[in-house]
Amino acid sequence: MGKIVCTNCPHTCTLTAASRGRCSVRENRNDALFLPYYGMITASNIDPIEKKPLAHFRPGSYIPSFGFTGCNLQCPFCQNWQISQNQNSAGELTTPQKLIRCVSVMGFPQVAYTYSEPLVHPEFLLACMHEAEQNDIANVLVTNGCAAQETADAVLRKTQAANIDLKCFSREKYRDVLGGDLDAVLMFIERAYALNVHIEVTTLVVTDFNDALEELMQCAQFIAGISPAIPWHITAYHPAWKYHKKATSGTLLKTVAERARDFLTNVHIGNVVTEKGETHHDDA
Repeated sequence: MGKIVCTNCPHTCTLTAASRGRCSVRENRNDALFLPYYGMITASNIDPIEKKPLAHFRPGSYIPSFGFTGCNLQCPFCQNWQISQNQNSAGELTTPQKLIRCVSVMGFPQVAYTYSEPLVHPEFLLACMHEAEQNDIANVLVTNGCAAQETADAVLRKTQAANIDLKCFSREKYRDVLGGDLDAVLMFIERAYALNVHIEVTTLVVTDFNDALEELMQCAQFIAGISPAIPWHITAYHPAWKYHKKATSGTLLKTVAERARDFLTNVHIGNVVTEKGETHHDDA
């Protein structure tokens, strides 16, 4: 039995017989790439588009949103770890045709691929996006942006709007803590803008991980270097999965937002829990 190399993302995993890559959803079966979770939907909902979060793409609208299983990162503070890091999560099989037909029958002009990481399922994702195009439905992508350029370009050419995570601005932390690749993410953001995708960027501000003001301003300056009009969402972390530091304070996010507005036109604060237990989003 031989080996195959998966080139979907920067990991370029070498897959021996019956093994899977870091994402756990791409497998060598009989010396060919096998997709054991093709068409598996683990989460679905109709969300306000602002929840993606997208603040400047069809604001006030609602969007059918679908999640998958698996991820090519292993962020210890993952907020959706039940599906991103658990291949045994419950799901339902569908086809691209059925999924988009459902969106069309409900009368929605847009669909989101979100919750876990869509880019580890490019074959299914591209098939869904093609069906959506044929039905005049806009494709919305919520992603960590950690993909090889060939995958990135193929997906982005079918994407109308995307929210892309920029988790920190340290190559070492991306590699050693998250299991990702900062340069791939920066490339993804740049390619999305170059291909005229409406993009917004999100940074989950995590206690004792990326909450230093200097590093967060590096994120803001990178985004501004592409275009100061790109919206930046800075959102509060809450303890999840393997990470149990205290939640991000709203005061810190306000300080970051004030500084970032020296570089960026649209900075949004999200996911802050008030004393009353309410989730607050500051769209100033």
